[in-house]
Amino acid sequence: MTTPQIKRAYDAPAPDDGTRVLVDRLWPRGLSRERAHIDCWLKDVSPSHELRAWFAHDPARFDEFRQRYEAELAANPAAQAALAHLRTLAQESRLTLVYAARDAAHNNAVVLRDLLARQANGS
Repeated sequence: MTTPQIKRAYDAPAPDDGTRVLVDRLWPRGLSRERAHIDCWLKDVSPSHELRAWFAHDPARFDEFRQRYEAELAANPAAQAALAHLRTLAQESRLTLVYAARDAAHNNAVVLRDLLARQANGS
């Protein structure tokens, strides 16, 4: 399995994106489905509304957000099934996790990418 790449939903799709999976609970504001080129939308791997509201994209809270988000994923059977689906997609072809947040370094797609990479490496 190759490590998935991450890409902002508002950035133009590229041929090397492979399978594009939206990992946000809400559809990106103002983005048409045609322009997004999303192959799959996995709402079950997105953070809860409560966690998103607490985080509020504050970089100072990112480390704790990561811990809380991973705990949410581990406790949710639907999220575990969605993560398994992402692992399968990553084994079959190039995988791009698509997100809408403005901050490219502090968002749920970063956490998912890192989690999938750790799981692939067995740690």
